[in-house]
Amino acid sequence: MTVLKIESTDDTPGVMLDKANGIFEISGRSLPEDASSFFDPIIAWIENYKKDPNPNTEFTFKMEYFNTASSKFIQDIILSLEKMNNIKVVWCFQPDDENMEETGQEFSELVDIPFEFKNY
Repeated sequence: MTVLKIESTDDTPGVMLDKANGIFEISGRSLPEDASSFFDPIIAWIENYKKDPNPNTEFTFKMEYFNTASSKFIQDIILSLEKMNNIKVVWCFQPDDENMEETGQEFSELVDIPFEFKNY
């Protein structure tokens, strides 16, 4: 399966989706002008991955900030992951960022997936 790597910018997060090495991470700031065109390839990659996933998958979100449009797509990604077996979400946030921690808690309540909360 092809690796999906997107370098971060001031307005878009970095993305590394690498099945062979077991790396599944979205990190940084997300406020793209067109959230759909940014996130659609990520969601398509995940949908393809779900057809033949690794025995265990740990998906990491290490977000500094995201806007409302990005929030909807992050929620869509998390809801999509729920349909997989042996999945865990790692939600990382700065120690003083209560909003990002609370947002992760809210996402975790939407799905039946184990969430691990970590400071970075």
